[in-house]
Amino acid sequence: MTQSPPPMRELPYINDTSGLFEPLAGQPWAVFLDSGAGRMKQGRYDLIACDPMLTLVTRNGRTEISGADGAVTISREDPLRLLQSLLRQYRIDSRDALPFSGGALGYFSYDLGRSLERLPVIAGDEDRLPEMAIGLYDWALVVDHQERRSRLVGGGFDPRTAASWSRLTECFSSLPAATPRVPFRVTGTVESNMTRQQYADAFHRVQRYIRAGDCYQVNLAQRFSVTTQGDPWLAYRQLRRLNPAPFSAYLNTPAAQLLCSSPERFLQLREGAVETRPIKGTVARGADPAEDRRLRKGLLRSSKDRAENLMIVDLLRNDLGKSSALGSVEAGELFALESYATVHHLVSTIRSRLAPGRDALDLLRGCFPGGSITGAPKLRAMEIIEQLEPDRRGVYCGSIGYIGFDGNMDSNIAIRTMQHIDGRMRFWAGGGLVADSVLETEYQETFHKAKAMLQLLQTEYSPPGSASGGAVPDLKTG
Repeated sequence: MTQSPPPMRELPYINDTSGLFEPLAGQPWAVFLDSGAGRMKQGRYDLIACDPMLTLVTRNGRTEISGADGAVTISREDPLRLLQSLLRQYRIDSRDALPFSGGALGYFSYDLGRSLERLPVIAGDEDRLPEMAIGLYDWALVVDHQERRSRLVGGGFDPRTAASWSRLTECFSSLPAATPRVPFRVTGTVESNMTRQQYADAFHRVQRYIRAGDCYQVNLAQRFSVTTQGDPWLAYRQLRRLNPAPFSAYLNTPAAQLLCSSPERFLQLREGAVETRPIKGTVARGADPAEDRRLRKGLLRSSKDRAENLMIVDLLRNDLGKSSALGSVEAGELFALESYATVHHLVSTIRSRLAPGRDALDLLRGCFPGGSITGAPKLRAMEIIEQLEPDRRGVYCGSIGYIGFDGNMDSNIAIRTMQHIDGRMRFWAGGGLVADSVLETEYQETFHKAKAMLQLLQTEYSPPGSASGGAVPDLKTG
């Protein structure tokens, strides 16, 4: 069925969207896509939604589809094909002024790649997180920080939307009082699943694979974890202050709470125009302005980092080509520098036009998981990652975002992302290894990328009397 432009209500603009999400943060399937606007120049739109009319949760090739009425069905269909067929049942005309007017919101984990490629099963799977958790949302609050406008939009497919329209309008018309919450705190020591020596052994194995011609680049990551108590939403509010990023998110799924402060766009599709912005090339921020300028200039001149970035640009050009109009794929901007709270990055932009007869799910399938966090060639890099990393990645290096009923999409690469499950917080940091990578530089880069998350846990919420103040180069082995 196809709808005309869905209902929309203009609401008072409130610049702190996190305050509007506050009373919803604990609700099942509550989603906050956070652009970091007001704390950095790249952000613009924030999205809030909860109470989906349908949810899809995939584990081990089996997807549970749950309706708001409690009805549950099971499908063993390919999860991306299943989502594609469901979205085609709900169509609305696009609104040029809005990025989203209802549709799918949620995550695709890195391990969803197992449904697309045949991979070995070696790494541990302690969390057993669903490979996909997606809700179909009939309404959303869209906050445009550039135009300073807030709009409540509804798809008109779920009769509950009309019944709750007045309540939703009232809810988002002013900042609510703070919700009582159990204080968040860390109750243990942050641990890594690799010692320095184990990381070094994995690094050298990657170098041997590269010399043998198996691959050109492999993204190698270590996982950090710590026990916690209390409400993770409070931790996210601190994380977004410490490390604002344009593709941040907080998701309260039944299996986990996700705290994401990603700087990287994976795939955007808007009226047939496609964009991806891979990050490759990283250096830590300097301790003072002079050092920061020196490090920034060094990154821009680094032939190693530029080569690493170009490898992934080529990979993504090929991936985009699977669903793009012939001859439309172009690398528009290479090696642009972007600066964040703890690091500088090199970012390239690749654009194309969607081919006739293709849609957002075709595009996602052809590019997933993102090449910037696997390596090249992609399948061989993923096989090596499975051999060398002790644990599955879960949402890390997967993607969080939306696919609208209007066919538009925007999604991130889920880096700088924390998984909170049953009182334990886990997060990862890694980097791309190439032939001329230096062990100590690459190892330290993982701590630079994890700095804000380590600071959050080791300083903001550390147990009384514990050590604090940044990353310890050789953490306890998990």
